[in-house]
Amino acid sequence: MTSKYNKIAVVGAGAWGTALAQVAAKAGREVTLWAREAEVVESVNGTHENSLFLPGIPLDESLRATGELKEIAQADAILMVTPAQHMRRVLEQLAPEIAEGTPVVLCAKGVEQSTNYLLTEVLAEAAPQAKPAVLSGPSFAAEVARGLPTAVTLACADEDVAEALVHAIGLPAFRPYYSSDLIGAEIGGAVKNVLAIACGIVEGKKLGDSARAALTTRGFAELARLGVAMGARTETLMGLSGLGDLILTCNSPKSRNMSLGMALGEGKTLEEVMGTRNSVSEGVHSATAVIALAAKCDIEMPIAEAVAAIVTGKSKIDDTIATLLARPFKAEG
Repeated sequence: MTSKYNKIAVVGAGAWGTALAQVAAKAGREVTLWAREAEVVESVNGTHENSLFLPGIPLDESLRATGELKEIAQADAILMVTPAQHMRRVLEQLAPEIAEGTPVVLCAKGVEQSTNYLLTEVLAEAAPQAKPAVLSGPSFAAEVARGLPTAVTLACADEDVAEALVHAIGLPAFRPYYSSDLIGAEIGGAVKNVLAIACGIVEGKKLGDSARAALTTRGFAELARLGVAMGARTETLMGLSGLGDLILTCNSPKSRNMSLGMALGEGKTLEEVMGTRNSVSEGVHSATAVIALAAKCDIEMPIAEAVAAIVTGKSKIDDTIATLLARPFKAEG
């Protein structure tokens, strides 16, 4: 079936980028996947599999990979799936080739550490001619690539564009719900990564399911306070890209951020954990940026602050837990 956005480019061939490229191909789009790694390009084009980042999952034979950014810029819509801390650099390389009004869908979750900018702010500086959109929600790449049922939020200020993008990549088992609230979609994805590290630490320290449920709930209160202060809509924060993503990420070891927290709770150092991974745990990099945003908005986020203190080495886990448990009793609201 034809679409307003028939040619889809995906920038970033990690697990999530590959899964989104697979979705778009299954939806009947002409898809080009940009990979930094030559072996990924060779694997996708030669064996229809991303053996480095998504092994064992056959990819649609129409999906084509490239290592040339110039090929990406000719697409009707571009999905940016590079890690948040590298997003600006890749956008700046791509920007001269992006046509005015081309939708650029930000699919990474995080806050730029060097500037404390949301990724839509990074896009506005790096490629101001693009039309910004955000895709976020509870989704594990391997499940999406296998065609298991998943629902996400796709936000764009122009709801007609958002709806057209939904129809371009939507499938019966991959259901984007469109919204015009970009900030809400971004805040949920960025903050939940930080909170998932905290939930992983609770699991690694064997503090129990009750503690993890309490932390998730109080963490969502922090997420919502920051989101509202920055202009997000409450219904977005309560939806797929906020509460939905938080529930998934804080309850499964398949989450990169939760599994990292579990390893920290079990006594491993951050360097030991990061040294064994070829994927990015965005919560590590976004933690300090999130608490900087909270300070700017005069918002209290003690759980996020605790995670930032742990991953930056300013506080030990046991001391941090003791400090959180010693906080004064107060009303919940």
